[in-house]
Amino acid sequence: MTFYDRLTRETAAERDQFLAIPLVQRALSSGGPKSLYIAFLTQAYHHVKHTFPLLALAASRTTDERYQDALVEYMEEERGHEKWILDDIRAMGGDADAVRNGRPDPACRLMVAFTYHAIEHVSPYAMLGSVHVLEGMSVFLADRLADTLKRLFGADGETGFSYLTSHGSLDQEHVAFFRKLVDGFDDPVVQDIVIDHAKMFYRLYGDIFRDLGAGLELSHAA
Repeated sequence: MTFYDRLTRETAAERDQFLAIPLVQRALSSGGPKSLYIAFLTQAYHHVKHTFPLLALAASRTTDERYQDALVEYMEEERGHEKWILDDIRAMGGDADAVRNGRPDPACRLMVAFTYHAIEHVSPYAMLGSVHVLEGMSVFLADRLADTLKRLFGADGETGFSYLTSHGSLDQEHVAFFRKLVDGFDDPVVQDIVIDHAKMFYRLYGDIFRDLGAGLELSHAA
């Protein structure tokens, strides 16, 4: 069994829990209002803008040159993606300037803070737990969610959906790159770190969707 296969197997329960979140299931099946989509993009902006600095931090904290090279390649791919999100927010009628100058919700703040902490105080390999979850879920969710929302909003083309559509296709290549990278780690200590943090990121990323779902329920009850 390769390490990637082990990683996938040992985090399957956490992945299933994420996919069972009511908002995730609803979004994939029937979408949601534009206000919810903008709220999702808002939280995405506030964690995606940290991707480049987090990758850079991990690269600066490891002496593993193979890992450093991979992180640098990720950095080149990920730089500036938060700007796509602001463009999508603007296209959907949202206030992109307010989002850029605002603060994320607590769940997003906790996930970002945990990532910095894990890299600095646990291991630079902890970053791979985040990559596994966020890119893996992008492949699974992005294209399907974009198609559902386009039908719901009567949208034509990619305007307002550049972040979702690009990450659905782009991250398929990233997952293949990720698989090759992690399969090169034979040290069981490194493997355990990646698995442990992938489990944590399924929970932390899921909390963003749980909070968005709770907010939607409150707005309906009001």
